[in-house]
This record gives sequence, structure tokens and C-alpha cells, in this order.
Amino acid sequence: MLTLETAGALAAAGILWEPAAGDRFAIAQDELAGEVFWISDLTIEVHHYEDQTILGFNGTTEWALDSVPLEVAIWLPREEQLRELIGDRLLGLRRAGDGWEVTIRSGEQEASFVASDAEEAYAAALLAISAT
Repeated sequence: MLTLETAGALAAAGILWEPAAGDRFAIAQDELAGEVFWISDLTIEVHHYEDQTILGFNGTTEWALDSVPLEVAIWLPREEQLRELIGDRLLGLRRAGDGWEVTIRSGEQEASFVASDAEEAYAAALLAISAT
């Protein structure tokens, strides 16, 4: 799973999140540090009100949350979501020692990114793409 630092870097790079069932996220508040939430039609639903998106906690007593604005949620994209965002620039994923290597095409060149976690390697590639 992505670290909050990497997820924050993706958000800062302008990677947009359209919340959907199955997505996971954290909340940028000290009292919720380390907690990961999943959007589900049963417990956490996405609500759109005028110009604001809210993540509503339905029927849960955990943390006594009713809802949080999307701005305080930090999206933790899954491996397949990161692959989709990289798109046709992705050349491959392979084992590299104790970690994973993602190779992408950037113009006429190839670039590789290695991390201990496949999602972190995909995120590094996506951050490089977004920087160009």
C-alpha cells in the first residue's frame, strides 16, 4: 500500500480523485493517523452537494464520524488504478531483487522506477510523468 507521503505527493502533483466504491483513503487529521478507510455503498458513500464532494459515514459509530469533505481525505490508489493512470506509457512491471521495477515510456526514452512495493514503484513512475 502507498505511504501517506506518496499519496500526498500524487495529490500535490494534480492527480485527481473521483471517489468510487472500493477506493481506499486516509483522513489528514492527527487523531486518525494510521487509519485506512474504504468506500462502500454500505458504510462510506460519496455524496455530491453543489460544488462539494462529501464522504458520508453511514451508520458507523467508529470515530463518531458523520462525514468529511473530500479535501481532508487522502486517496490511496490501488495498483490497478495507478496502472490505468499511467496508461499506454506503461511498458512493464517486474521483480527487482526484494522490490519491484516499473518501466515506462517517456517520449522516445524509457525510464525505470524501483521500490519495495509495486504500488510505490507505479506511483514514482506516475509522479515522473506528471512532472513532464
